[in-house]
Amino acid sequence: MSAPGTSNEQRATSPSAALQDLAAMLRGEDTVISPHVLDPDAEPALGMLAAAGPRAAGSPAEYSLLVESVREGYLLHYAKPRLLEPGDRDLALLAGDYLYALGLERLAKLGDAAAVAQLSDLISLCAELHAEEQAQLTAPLWLACVSAVGSGGSKQLDRAKAAARALDTDATKLLWESAELAAGAASDELARASEAIDFTPPR
Repeated sequence: MSAPGTSNEQRATSPSAALQDLAAMLRGEDTVISPHVLDPDAEPALGMLAAAGPRAAGSPAEYSLLVESVREGYLLHYAKPRLLEPGDRDLALLAGDYLYALGLERLAKLGDAAAVAQLSDLISLCAELHAEEQAQLTAPLWLACVSAVGSGGSKQLDRAKAAARALDTDATKLLWESAELAAGAASDELARASEAIDFTPPR
């Protein structure tokens, strides 16, 4: 498989078209996963959440696409993917790693080191939580980190992620509060993203 960046310079068209853009990009590449690309029928809710933040204002479509690339990588590792039907576990893991790298590389090209750190932390912490059989914490973690990609991190988010690592009983609440804080005026996008990943906010 070619390394990310060698043939994926296609530009994102709009935040709401992130999954279609990503599918077209993957289908057009000369890789072992290209024949397995599906036509997406889901909304890129997490990508649109990131794109709604002020830090993404200069390239909202690109932020949406790269977040959805990382999300697809996660789904290939741990759940049901939306864009690929890899056929076997080894190819799913390979494709997942590729999509992680693709998303992070496109973000790095935007010069957004802080957001790269957020998504890198998200990927590693999700792996830890799955290893500890605490996958229920990954949904609020995604919402908090993606909101921070668009709007910036905070000490509150740092505390929430530390609570998740420690498997603290308050971790879900802390992560959700961090997501709300980072999302700010993008509360509608946060609600849609929560619904899209089947997360019910704590009361």
